[in-house]
Amino acid sequence: MDRHQRIVAQVASKVKDYFTRKEPFRISHGSTNSTRPNLKKRVVDISGLRNVIEVDKKTRTALVEPNVPMDRLVEATLPHGLVPPVVMEFPGITVGGGYAGTAGESSSFKFGFFDRTINEVEMVMADGAVVKASEKENADLFRGAAGAVGTLGVTTLVNLRLIEAKKYVKTTYYPTRSIAQAVKEVREYTEGAKGEKNDYVDGILFSKDHGAIVTGEMTDHLPPNIKPQTFSHALDPWFYLHVEEATRTSNEPIVEYIPLAEYMFRYDRGGFWVGRSAFSYMGFPFNKFTRWFLDDFLHTRMLYRALHASGIATRYIVQDMALPYPNAEKFIGYTDKEFNIWPIWLCPLKQSEQPTMHPHTKGELKDTQMLNIGLWGFGPQEPQEYLSKNRALEKTLGEMGGMKWLYAHTYYSKDEFWSQFDRQWHEGLRTKYNAGGLPDVHDKVHVDIQKYTDMVQKDWSMRLKNVWPLGGFWGIYKSIQSKDYMIHRNSIWKWKRLGASRRWWMWW
Repeated sequence: MDRHQRIVAQVASKVKDYFTRKEPFRISHGSTNSTRPNLKKRVVDISGLRNVIEVDKKTRTALVEPNVPMDRLVEATLPHGLVPPVVMEFPGITVGGGYAGTAGESSSFKFGFFDRTINEVEMVMADGAVVKASEKENADLFRGAAGAVGTLGVTTLVNLRLIEAKKYVKTTYYPTRSIAQAVKEVREYTEGAKGEKNDYVDGILFSKDHGAIVTGEMTDHLPPNIKPQTFSHALDPWFYLHVEEATRTSNEPIVEYIPLAEYMFRYDRGGFWVGRSAFSYMGFPFNKFTRWFLDDFLHTRMLYRALHASGIATRYIVQDMALPYPNAEKFIGYTDKEFNIWPIWLCPLKQSEQPTMHPHTKGELKDTQMLNIGLWGFGPQEPQEYLSKNRALEKTLGEMGGMKWLYAHTYYSKDEFWSQFDRQWHEGLRTKYNAGGLPDVHDKVHVDIQKYTDMVQKDWSMRLKNVWPLGGFWGIYKSIQSKDYMIHRNSIWKWKRLGASRRWWMWW
């Protein structure tokens, strides 16, 4: 805590200095899972806040700095037999990002967004003041900063709730043969007795007539003669390909047992299925051998490095959109017609109380649950067509009562954006907590395609990246330079094969 307090004091001093000079600034975390172009100038560096300070088994809490990624957090809590209730499926997503952004995963039908599992946060406000916020102290700030992408203050410490962990997840794949069936069944597995039994629920639509609902139940029991299924090793299958193959011809549920951490990060290799786009872009064959040979490049940290460096993010559709259940099938039909992007991810979400900066339903469509639809794939290459398609997507999403997650590209005008949220509430918080020195939410998440295109025209290196395959090779080079592949190689959450697995569970 002494080290933590020294760093926070330095951050607070620099923030106060900007505040006094009335200069706007942004925060540098040292990593990102956003796909928005990075155009930061004046920054406050908080990358040193990256430690798990304490795990308290008695109170089932963890004291965590904001730049701790999910894999390091899980590695810190599992030796105590505990795990966070909501663990983002990408290992590199941080605790601070989960609070300041919108983070909902396959346990969110039960626990809500990640911030709903937090007891208390410490923040440096835009005027340099250090405050704590919880349901009991500065409750308006505690709720208002969740999902507000750092526009109210800088998160510097999180007190996180933990739950009992078990060794395995009994995982069941339920094949579906239509979009309507998948939407209907994904909700059924979150309600009543099924919802009580299940710890995790999500779904994958591989096409209009083939999908799978995936449910998970934590357990310490591994049936005799059953080998745990893993997904973290280079020779393991990618999770989505594994489920696709298992459910292609079967109409009966398929049951497997997956070690807990392997389940939590099951989508890491391949970045759900975004990694397959890299093969398409580069013209590489996509098969088991090439996935094994290139495995270091195909984890989410490396994929994000390459995506940003290559410039491909500016023409790639990466959108999570939460919709009311009654309109989910119709919206997926729309995305099929306009984008033809498959697979699609389905994730049921428990909504937060309003007002909120998280996606939510209103009016006649108001509900306690929403269905998130993950749409990730190549969009049009021509900037104006790309913008037009995305604007139409936003318009259709709004007409159907849905809302975007704000980690990705947004193209709304300021009025369109704020029509979705309680602007008076949010701006009242910014006034109360002296947050005028920070960008507002729209300024932070809005992508100006024309501005970016003009920058490309003036910068020869950015123009070169638009020439195939130079952008791809530059992305590969920058990802290698980052050495992020060493993080996965050295991760201790991975299930150790053969007798080595016994050592891993001796933590407990």
